[in-house]
Amino acid sequence: MAVRDAGRLRVVEDVVAQLRAETGALGIVLPSLRVDPVSAAGEVGYPLVDLGCVNFDTAMRIVAVLHEGRGRE
Repeated sequence: MAVRDAGRLRVVEDVVAQLRAETGALGIVLPSLRVDPVSAAGEVGYPLVDLGCVNFDTAMRIVAVLHEGRGRE
């Protein structure tokens, strides 16, 4: 998918919004979730998605959800 300039930023912002919605539906809140502003200022590739820092409870919730999801394979 080739997207230029503001278009590539919109694509990543949409992914961040989807990630926020999906993790929220699983009871996981990533309070620092955002598009990384340094990589967004660049011209090459897509900006990075910054998942940010989480507390211990959130980290354990992520582990539990990933473990549960892996068990469905």
